[in-house]
Amino acid sequence: MHLIYGGTGGKELLIRWHGHSCFEIGEEDAITIVTDPHDGRSIGIKPPVVAADIVLMSHDHFDHNCDRIVQGLDKKVVTKVGSHHIKGIPILGVGSYHDEVEGKKRGENVIFRFELGELRFCHLGDLGQMLEDAQVSKLGHVDILFIPVGGTFTLDAAAAWKVIGAVKPRVIVPMHFRTGGLSLSIAPVEGFLEKADPAMVIRVGNEIELTAEDMPDDQEIWVFSM
Repeated sequence: MHLIYGGTGGKELLIRWHGHSCFEIGEEDAITIVTDPHDGRSIGIKPPVVAADIVLMSHDHFDHNCDRIVQGLDKKVVTKVGSHHIKGIPILGVGSYHDEVEGKKRGENVIFRFELGELRFCHLGDLGQMLEDAQVSKLGHVDILFIPVGGTFTLDAAAAWKVIGAVKPRVIVPMHFRTGGLSLSIAPVEGFLEKADPAMVIRVGNEIELTAEDMPDDQEIWVFSM
């Protein structure tokens, strides 16, 4: 099941969730990007079946670093902070921490901002800190924000809303929350959604197709399911 907006202008984009923090974002007849791939088996859910031109990995933990599962003859794996220009796609890696004590518990994390199909995406990886002004400034305008909300290892629901208030994305996509079968002790998405206006919440199923023209005027939360 998926929701199709079907815009009349611009290239069509596909966003598909493969569970946890792994998303497939592809532009029609062009580039496909996969974020934070996992192998499925190690965390109790179905493994991704996906091919990509670019793989973005926010950090080297087992549930985010399985680039070997992503197919692609000439795929490029990006793990570093800094400006990258790969296969025509501008990508910015912004340094951050996996915890609230400057990485002393869980190490560093790379936030990735990238542009595809006239939209600017930001994947926060396993962000565990409140963003500083300098980090927010580097990210700039964000159309679609992928944000962890499950707590324990990352931002919890309350902290996630503070980060959203700083970044001000047009669309919020919660990730890294408890789903059926997941073996990690993190919270389900409901605690995050309870803090939102119900009118903001759009349940999109497993995937969504859209163009830049389809983006909402008012902020929305797109909740993906497996």
